[in-house]
Amino acid sequence: MSDDAPISAETNKPQPRLEDQLRGVIKRRQMSPRTEETYVQWYKRYVLHFNKRHPREMGAQEITEFLTFLATERQLGRSSQNQALNALVFFYQEVLEMRLDGIEAERAPHRKRLPVVLTVAEVAVLMKALSGDAGLLCKLLYGCGLRVAEAVALRIKDVDIGGCKLEVRGGKGDKDRVITLPKTLIPALTQHRERIHQVYEADRRAGVPGVVLPQALGVKFPHAGESWEWFWFFPSARVYEDVAKGLHGRHHLHEMMVSRELARAAKVVNLNKRVTAHVLRHSFATHLLLRGVDIRSVQETMGHAHVSTTEIYTQLAKAMRGEIGSPLDDL
Repeated sequence: MSDDAPISAETNKPQPRLEDQLRGVIKRRQMSPRTEETYVQWYKRYVLHFNKRHPREMGAQEITEFLTFLATERQLGRSSQNQALNALVFFYQEVLEMRLDGIEAERAPHRKRLPVVLTVAEVAVLMKALSGDAGLLCKLLYGCGLRVAEAVALRIKDVDIGGCKLEVRGGKGDKDRVITLPKTLIPALTQHRERIHQVYEADRRAGVPGVVLPQALGVKFPHAGESWEWFWFFPSARVYEDVAKGLHGRHHLHEMMVSRELARAAKVVNLNKRVTAHVLRHSFATHLLLRGVDIRSVQETMGHAHVSTTEIYTQLAKAMRGEIGSPLDDL
């Protein structure tokens, strides 16, 4: 791309690429890996849109043009446009140390879509078709209303089987929350943890490096990644190896494995809805409301910053309860 490393006059050494500088700032700020990838992708799309011009040669005018292009030509929603704006403002202010004034892009329309939700009966047959580690994780997605990124990143210490609770650390918005574990999953979770402990012990014997830790903790306690409590609750089946960088270790289960297992199970039981990890989360919230749980409690369990985000499920719950009947039924 156009961010060839410049030569520093003081050190006579090439400076890191802009992409690497962006990643470095995000890591120092201890922002999530997902945010890092999102911001880097928007930075790349922005530079490619202007035929790889150097970002220092551009500014508010080009960002305005790019955001308008996303809304009018690509027809992206407002959330995607806001995401791009946040990424580019962050890049200019934190990496290039440039102020941006006068960004007045055409705003994308705000589209409020109803989420796809499964019925209780559909969830019941789907749960029976799930299998393996990915299947158990899917059951937690519905049983606790987790985001898939939260579920795959669970550590051993986060799943308190004895206390029948699950702790989400550093969820969306860097917020923590605690959720009651489904009692029906306790036996399966217990067996899973025992099997995972064998994987952990095998890694220690084989000299596999410890798992990745949050940056600040990794600096303060460099050997904590080798401890049992910080091991992934859903580790990947294989140890990765990057020969070029001389790295190897064990990641957590990939989100793609979760998607594949859900698609497989949905096909087996012939569900006529597209089932994703987030559909299970939507179904969890709606089914809580159907059971009479108050909306404030649902908001806290879901980790929503504003109750307005949770309110969309009340419309679905009312329809599923048949609260507003059709006059056709009175004829």
